[in-house]
Amino acid sequence: MSAKLKQLEEILRPIVEGLGYEFWGIEFRSQGHHSLLRIFIDDVENGIGIEDCEKVSRQASGVMDVEDPIQTEYTLEVSSPGMDRPLFRLEQYEAFAGHQVQIKLRMAFEGRRKFQGLIKGVEGEDVVVVVDDHEYLLPFDSIEKANIVPVFE
Repeated sequence: MSAKLKQLEEILRPIVEGLGYEFWGIEFRSQGHHSLLRIFIDDVENGIGIEDCEKVSRQASGVMDVEDPIQTEYTLEVSSPGMDRPLFRLEQYEAFAGHQVQIKLRMAFEGRRKFQGLIKGVEGEDVVVVVDDHEYLLPFDSIEKANIVPVFE
């Protein structure tokens, strides 16, 4: 996790949790003069509605204006993780063992950067993924992006 993401999480996590939601994770995309900060919140029991996102957005926006951790213009979005939820922490991979996942690595591992397979679990700092009957231990620090693959039945 970059220093900027850590700083943003330290500011935003207490706000989200203080409002009674689970802080699922954040994305920050610096795009020149206009960036995007997306906060993912969850509520396992009740789900997330637009009102929940608005409540967190209002609180986060006020604190971000005071703390001012992003020096350029940016858009703040608050969202539920959705069915194709992104994974940000090792505990999330552990919790979703048995689910299909798409993973994109920062650099090639065994000749490839993209993997889609079944999360088997976590071993130390590695995510264990089974792709076509082959087990990969992907270093958590090398994962750029990961999302659960939704199953529609």
